[in-house]
Amino acid sequence: MVPPTRSLPVTILKKDAKREMGPDVRRINILVAMTISELLRTSLGPRGMKKLILGRGGDFLITNDGATILKEIEAEHPAAKIMVEATKAQDSVAGDGTITVVIFAGELLKKAEKLLDAGTNATHIVSGFLKASREAIKILENLAFEVKPNDESILESVAKTAIGSKIASGAQEHLVHVAVEAIKGILKETNDQVKVDLDDVKIEKQGGGALTDTFLVNGVAVDREITHPDMPKHVEDARIALIKGALEVKEVKGRDLADVRLQINAPSQIRAFLDKETKIIKRMVEKIKSSGANVALINRGMDDLAVYYLARAQIPAWKRIFTPDMEKIARITGGKLVEVDELTPEALGHAKVVEERKVGEEKYLLVREGKSCRASTIFIRGGTKHVTEDAERGIRDALCALRDTIEDGKVIVGGGAAEIEVSKHLKGFAKEVSGREQLAIEAFAEAAEIIPKTLAENSGLNVADILSALKAEHGKGNRWTGVDALKKEICNMKDLKVFEPLRVKVHVIKSATEAAIMILRVDDAIFAKRTKEEKIPEPGPEEGWE
Repeated sequence: MVPPTRSLPVTILKKDAKREMGPDVRRINILVAMTISELLRTSLGPRGMKKLILGRGGDFLITNDGATILKEIEAEHPAAKIMVEATKAQDSVAGDGTITVVIFAGELLKKAEKLLDAGTNATHIVSGFLKASREAIKILENLAFEVKPNDESILESVAKTAIGSKIASGAQEHLVHVAVEAIKGILKETNDQVKVDLDDVKIEKQGGGALTDTFLVNGVAVDREITHPDMPKHVEDARIALIKGALEVKEVKGRDLADVRLQINAPSQIRAFLDKETKIIKRMVEKIKSSGANVALINRGMDDLAVYYLARAQIPAWKRIFTPDMEKIARITGGKLVEVDELTPEALGHAKVVEERKVGEEKYLLVREGKSCRASTIFIRGGTKHVTEDAERGIRDALCALRDTIEDGKVIVGGGAAEIEVSKHLKGFAKEVSGREQLAIEAFAEAAEIIPKTLAENSGLNVADILSALKAEHGKGNRWTGVDALKKEICNMKDLKVFEPLRVKVHVIKSATEAAIMILRVDDAIFAKRTKEEKIPEPGPEEGWE
């Protein structure tokens, strides 16, 4: 047997597979990432522009939410997908800062490309970026200051910063107040820690009216109409029966009525069958009444007889409530979701008020101020569907920012002030590092300046003048100086109460650095051609089919 030599060809990939190697692969990936960054760059800040995205079905979307934009454009290139994943990670952990992640990652890659052109090895750049990111997080933590969950002034400032780039200024104050009140209504203290579960906040959108008509309900809202007009539509001190299943005769001897054929030989048999059905329905209603319930919520359908008897008993009922909504109502009222035969007084949920309310063109069941825990529902009003959808994204960002602030208890100034301070300290830190990693740390420091640069650019300011003025102020020790995009000047952002959660800033550094490093580490691309799947013939009767 002859041992293999270098002169013998070796085939590893499939015939139609394609492979690209060398610096060109990295350059293309960097170019794609920078293109995504430039796409979102004009949407940063309160003066940022929105994007109009036309879908395949002719529907369109207008937004400046980074995660939404990247999701809708359905990027195909792997480098673009890495940027999309970075925004998803930022959105899941912090709920805000998705545009900042993409802009910062794109700038890191832009700086890295210059270092690569100058002969710096990608390994040194990656190592320098990692050291710089760890140091940057330390700097941010030192810049942050503590805030209490009951400090409503700070909370409103955080919400306003998050919502400011998405909502028109005329409605900002109102929506900020609604978001803060919604969060305050669901705070939970466990083991000396304050927790916020955003699943306890539900958002409903109803067209008509203006954004300033948006309102908050301290409870759960379900878009269901009461089953009979004669039932009371407002019940105080509600004792709620949460019925799993239906209030109707569905089975005969274990078989569904839809599959049963009844043979009637005499008129008396019809009467006997109907009497039997009535007796079963009456027993179900009597079970609800005897439990002490004065409200009935049914998971599935209701027989007309059940509706009639409940209306006579003045027990309002709502039917076909989805299981997740039933479980949520059970959680906040302390009730149990049970079959009607298992209903007991102990299984009842309790709430201060249960009522029906019309919002826009829809009627809603409202369960307000449950006994066990609290929940919030925000009804967003707006002139068009696109206005309410964009407002929903803005309110969700505000809710996430408030959650981050309350749970971590730390905020940091916005307006690019923190990024300038990070850049200043990293340039000093770079001098303590030897070798080519120093160049990467300096590049990281320069990349951090992209945030105040972009804020200034989107505000129509002279970027060079603003950046120079910011550096001069920070050099004097004025570390809270940033870009006021609304007044179009540099100001003390702490005095203006422009605050962001520390969690958002820290995770921006982490996500952007990880995305940039992932792209820099790729130096080989293999495009494996997918083979067509063979059509599997359907089996015939001889293969076990009936």
